[in-house]
Amino acid sequence: MAVPVVTIVGKSDSGKTTLMEKLIFELKDRGYSLGTLKHHSHSGFDIDKAGKDSWRHAKAGSNHVIIAAPDKIASYRLLTRELDFEEILNEFNIVDLILVEGYKSANQPSIEVVRRENGIELISDKNQRIAVASDVDIDVEVPCLGLDDIKELVNLIEQNIMEM
Repeated sequence: MAVPVVTIVGKSDSGKTTLMEKLIFELKDRGYSLGTLKHHSHSGFDIDKAGKDSWRHAKAGSNHVIIAAPDKIASYRLLTRELDFEEILNEFNIVDLILVEGYKSANQPSIEVVRRENGIELISDKNQRIAVASDVDIDVEVPCLGLDDIKELVNLIEQNIMEM
């Protein structure tokens, strides 16, 4: 059975990361094991700090760097092409739920974050949208909840995604 996925989408600076953090805390409190994926649309970012051993491995030419410690493991590798969404999801295999920040066209259930100051036009696919989290009331066919209605958003995830 595939791991359930929910995407958190919205315009730039709408509060997606803040909402992700709050959802993670609440889902963890409810006992779920989570994977998260952040879509970064620009090439050339570094996740490791300059001068650290793993950074030095990558700079020396390693195509795949794994950092292992007693309490966590991290892996990154060079790509010859951008992986598609499904290929990335296949990297997750030991979690109950995957929360994705971005990938609005991933054809997955989504919660759209909308803030008045960024404009209230929706950008997500209405057929995938399960909720809107906003600081303004928006007339949509799905629940429109406040940005701090985290327990209710997680209830929607449990009812609409986890029980599928």
